[in-house]
Amino acid sequence: MSLNLLAPDQCHFDCVALGEVMLRLDPGEGRIRRTRSFEAWEGGGEYNVARGLRRCFGLRTAVVTSLVDNEVGRLVEDLMLQGGVDLSYLQWQADDGIGRRVRNGLNFTERGFGVRGALGVSDRGHTAVSQLTVGSVDWDSLFGLRKTRWFHTGGIFASLSDSTAEVAIEACKKASANGAIVSYDLNYRPSLWKDRGGIDRAREVNRQLAPLVDVMIGNEEDFSVGLGIEVGGASELLEGDGDFARMVDAATAEFPNFKLVGTTLRSVKSATVNDWSAICWYDGAIYRSNKYPALEIFDRVGGGDSFASGLIYGLLSGQSPQAAVNLGAAHGALAMTTPGDNSMASLAEVTKLAAGGNARVVR
Repeated sequence: MSLNLLAPDQCHFDCVALGEVMLRLDPGEGRIRRTRSFEAWEGGGEYNVARGLRRCFGLRTAVVTSLVDNEVGRLVEDLMLQGGVDLSYLQWQADDGIGRRVRNGLNFTERGFGVRGALGVSDRGHTAVSQLTVGSVDWDSLFGLRKTRWFHTGGIFASLSDSTAEVAIEACKKASANGAIVSYDLNYRPSLWKDRGGIDRAREVNRQLAPLVDVMIGNEEDFSVGLGIEVGGASELLEGDGDFARMVDAATAEFPNFKLVGTTLRSVKSATVNDWSAICWYDGAIYRSNKYPALEIFDRVGGGDSFASGLIYGLLSGQSPQAAVNLGAAHGALAMTTPGDNSMASLAEVTKLAAGGNARVVR
């Protein structure tokens, strides 16, 4: 089953993402509990993919999201404007004064170091985007009139509320009906489901969305815990092509609509040293990326999102699945060498690393 991509000249956008964008507050080398200052970034699992496609790969992207119209929301907007993603479908909600009814999400994140792992503390209850409902977005205008080649959303957005799960289903159906390829990153986060029915509810939602998806992204835990595809264990690292093949076989047996399945492979030696690579299945064959053993990590957050954007870029630009998975792994690796959720890499850097380049000085 091939990916039938719309031609670029038929579409206003190459990729549209649906998801929450939060203000990330980063204590740098310190701890959240002890810091006296934070650096501010914007980030969100789905948005990060659109931003990477725009800033690194030069594609036309947009985000569908919502913010409260106050100073914090306008700061997030300013950060997104720097990222170049089209904000035509950003919905503003009126500020109620104290955030009792609607607010902007905050994400406090430590990078970790050595034996101290990265730590994320989200403050995102009652956020504006969690209150999107079916019918609140003009999908007919976006997907029907303007058109996009690719639509991306994921399990983080779907987990925010019952209504966001319904909006994700609505959007996937509309995107597919208008010829867009639909990708979904399972991104299972126990904290997001803890007070919303736990694993059972996560699986229920993801299994409603899975039949609508062309490209499914997720690691072993995402598939086994978040989707209910039992593949034996829930480690971050699949031990070989055989393990991955069994996971794909189980997934595609239940969801034959999957045209591509991709995942990153991460073995954590410490917070600052990981073995890193990626693997994907497409049209009956498995493609493994270049390996980055003992990759030195500056900030691991967003590595998976950058993998997704590199993979999607490769496919949108007509490259082979092997080239696409190499681009994804290289982009993820480079993204983890800089602070913040989002990649600071250039296309030249990604293509050089994907082709086997090294870190020799450029001058």
